[in-house]
Amino acid sequence: MPSGEKNTGPVKPRLGLWDTVSIIVGIVIGVSIFKAPPLIFANVATPWHGLLAWVLGGMLALVGAFCYAELAATYPRAGGDYIYLSRAYGPAVGFFFAWAQIVAVLTGSLCVMAYVFADYAVEFFSASAENAVGFAAAAVVVLTLLNCSGMVAGRTAQNILTVAKVLGLSGVVISGIFWGGAPGPLEVRQPMSGPGFGLAMVFVLYTYGGWNDAAFVTAEIHDTRRNIPRALLLGIGVIFLLYLLINVAYLKSLGFEGLRNSTTPAADVLKLSMGKGASQFVSLLVMISALGAINGMILTGSRLYAAVGAEHQMFSLLGRWNERLGAPVWSCLIQAAMALLLLFAVGTETGRSAIDGCFRTVAVAPPSWENFSGGFERLIAGIAPVFWFFFLLTGISLFVLRKKDRDIPRVYKVPAFPIPPLLFCGMCIYMLWSAVAYAGTMTLVWILPLLAALPLYVIGRHRPTRNKTEQQGRP
Repeated sequence: MPSGEKNTGPVKPRLGLWDTVSIIVGIVIGVSIFKAPPLIFANVATPWHGLLAWVLGGMLALVGAFCYAELAATYPRAGGDYIYLSRAYGPAVGFFFAWAQIVAVLTGSLCVMAYVFADYAVEFFSASAENAVGFAAAAVVVLTLLNCSGMVAGRTAQNILTVAKVLGLSGVVISGIFWGGAPGPLEVRQPMSGPGFGLAMVFVLYTYGGWNDAAFVTAEIHDTRRNIPRALLLGIGVIFLLYLLINVAYLKSLGFEGLRNSTTPAADVLKLSMGKGASQFVSLLVMISALGAINGMILTGSRLYAAVGAEHQMFSLLGRWNERLGAPVWSCLIQAAMALLLLFAVGTETGRSAIDGCFRTVAVAPPSWENFSGGFERLIAGIAPVFWFFFLLTGISLFVLRKKDRDIPRVYKVPAFPIPPLLFCGMCIYMLWSAVAYAGTMTLVWILPLLAALPLYVIGRHRPTRNKTEQQGRP
């Protein structure tokens, strides 16, 4: 192997409390806050119901953070859910989770952000729409190479992008609440037929999603047992406040019907105070926000795959770290390759035709691509059921591990146990049902790639490299 690489990562604490908060905020506040609010308010009867959905989403995210804080503080190893699920249910379940992340959930979320970045980059640079996939691929490649150069570079980029997006969103809030004025005329599109609070919550909770990815870098956080609970709670608090304020700003400037019918609410708000310059400002803000989310997912996701590579012989390449840089370079590169494959598969007509051909080969009807507008909605529809299934398993694992590892000291415990984890599991069950109902046949796109985990696990088998101390959940 190249000089400076090892098969088990020289994991050193390089992240402070605010670095971790920046990762959480950077991943969660991606592009959904610019696209989801009209979909959410189009599925509720009143603006108060819409705001209630955002408040409820924040409370449920906080409940989930309590659960993850206990798990991460008790098992402070890189890999997050992979570690918890492997310990609670066995290595096969942990492997299946990690495989689902690299073929669907994490890489799919990367592509969602890359698609939106590309759409706004085309507008910002006055480029041809045909260049959109190229912009998306460039974002993934450039940020992957940046993270290959080490944690310091990835962390610095994350902090800069997160501060920029928070300042930009604050500008939208101030403009909407104080200078927006009365709602102006907006381009109208047909609202969704009838209110559907469940579907509204699907979009709300997707917009809140991603905070759990911080658990993937647990081993690289200074004073993990204290800082990971703090970072989760602080990060979600910042996100909740920003989300609530920006939706109030949307409603204050555009009104309920205006927001329901807007396709670009942030731009419509700023047009009332900035005029024609609003479009360019919002395009730049969305691009920065998308890049922050992409960078955060590349940084955290690569650590998950490195943890898998350290324990499974067949995927040992993923577990190689560059000791000098402090980065799992191969993990970053393979993650990028999977994301690029997915970008072209779902984002181009050629790719979709190839997927349809695979389904016809096994005598299964192809998915209904036309039911969803663009790669953003197609990918959300496809990955949401998988995401909520594993979220549910992690919630249940808290109960399993409390019983199984009752002798391991817990420096942080979920307050008012067992109420928060029961609420969290109930939310996951409801959202899993809602996500499946929304996705329909789009769920089929992921069936074959996910099923490939079974023979791969059997062939590769778990390689027992952990020592006794690690098996007890200690660093």
